Amino acid sequence: MVRYDADVLVIGGGIIGLSTAYAITRAAPGTRVTVLEKEQGPARHQTGRNSGVIHSGIYYPPGSLKAAFAVQGSAEMVKFCAEYDIPHEVTGKLIVATERAELPRLHGLAQRARQHGIPVRELGPAQISAYEPAVRGRAGLHVGTTGICDYGAVSRQLASLAQDAGTSVRYGAQVSVIGRRATAVAVRTAAGEVLRARALVNCAGLHSDRVARLAGDDPGMRIIPFRGEYYELRPERTDLVRGLVYPVPDPAFPFLGVHLTRGIDGGVHIGPNAVPALAKEGYGWLTVHPRELAATLAYPGSWQIARRHWKYGVGELYRSLSRRAFTRAVRRLLPDVTAEDLIPAPAGVRAQALLPDGTLVDDFLFKESPRMVHVLNAPSPAATASLAIGREVARRSLKHL
Repeated sequence: MVRYDADVLVIGGGIIGLSTAYAITRAAPGTRVTVLEKEQGPARHQTGRNSGVIHSGIYYPPGSLKAAFAVQGSAEMVKFCAEYDIPHEVTGKLIVATERAELPRLHGLAQRARQHGIPVRELGPAQISAYEPAVRGRAGLHVGTTGICDYGAVSRQLASLAQDAGTSVRYGAQVSVIGRRATAVAVRTAAGEVLRARALVNCAGLHSDRVARLAGDDPGMRIIPFRGEYYELRPERTDLVRGLVYPVPDPAFPFLGVHLTRGIDGGVHIGPNAVPALAKEGYGWLTVHPRELAATLAYPGSWQIARRHWKYGVGELYRSLSRRAFTRAVRRLLPDVTAEDLIPAPAGVRAQALLPDGTLVDDFLFKESPRMVHVLNAPSPAATASLAIGREVARRSLKHL
């Protein structure tokens, strides 16, 4: 008879992994869950290094998982933060068109918002100034349900709730080997500990493709890390921005462009600038992981996307290397800002799933195999919708029991 150390093993202690553990304990009380996180605490990577925005769902096409999760998840996240006294605020945000060519896309976003039932108000230049006196644009869209919160605090609360329900959360537990038999899944950590369970959930984020391969599954994609580089306004210049201001996004890319975010702490973050990272946890140009970089360069999809979008990439790289070039991008929205107003801020790395033909996966991507559930792409609005996503992953994992 197999001795199980847990019913479900969850690899990854970011917001999705912890939400999944919490959701399993609520959906099936008594289910034994163990979360394995390689860092010494929760939410050390994507969750703890984003802009803290609670997204409304306005950008996402009807019928997509992104739209379903975000529209439901934004209200749910606000309620969760209020219930557990986590810093948050429903600020609303402006999406601003600075060029005539962007006006049809802005109008399209307004139509999409109404399809989703999201309250929006279309604005002219004078009305933009009423919300954000220092911002300039040809037209704008005010989105009422967008907000901000502390996702690190949300993750810590989820871990606490899961632990109260019996979940074991183990930090410093990096998974190095995964084995699967007809009746069990076994993992061995880098420290040599072996744990057996009836099912495994892969919420490893930046390392989700590697974990899938460790489990013997072909993920059919590759995680390509993109570093999001941020600046922040000097404290004496934070009065330039009252809330959240976004450009009209380019539909060809799953990035929202350089935007302005007044955070929970009152500081104003500006970014991100998106460039390929030289390691999956490459938060600076000097962080290079040769094996990971070689794997990225050997992947056919990397060359396909480079060939297709090299002009966009060159622009991002130029802004990465030149503060003045980055400032010019910001000045499209905020004309009064200068290069001297910007202070470098900590960067984040986004785990972007890429298909072999160079297609950027623009929605959530799940894959299942016997006793396994893999979360292979969890793009923005993953943090916003983490409670809803956790329930979906929990549902899938409990089927394997």
